[in-house]
Amino acid sequence: MDKEAMNIGQVAKASGVTAKMIRHYESIGLLPPARRTEAGYRLYGSQDIRVLQFIHRGRALGFSLDQIADLLALWQDKGRASADVRRLARSHIGELDRKIGELEAMKRTLETLAASCHGDQRSDCPILDDLAAPCH
Repeated sequence: MDKEAMNIGQVAKASGVTAKMIRHYESIGLLPPARRTEAGYRLYGSQDIRVLQFIHRGRALGFSLDQIADLLALWQDKGRASADVRRLARSHIGELDRKIGELEAMKRTLETLAASCHGDQRSDCPILDDLAAPCH
């Protein structure tokens, strides 16, 4: 085994990505297939750690796996235009803004319901009544 070769546990620790997710990313093509020992154990190098850290950071920013695949392709393409990367980021910002709006609406609804709940020993509960109501 060469000096750079690391097992999946070492790479998981170094990248912050679990071994299970490393295998998943490999299975869906985000991470290139690992080299294998004669016994079939996966071997990884420093570039694999960089890719996994990239994926991990992308997930932390809320990018989907498809978006991360696109970003990885752009990252690895030294001839790319930064406008392509910016376009992806701006699109994701729009998605985040929509999600934030949805979360804020949920919060307002729950605040209203919680404020209308007596919070005492009575069994009637506007929160449960709202959850049980037909969808509007």
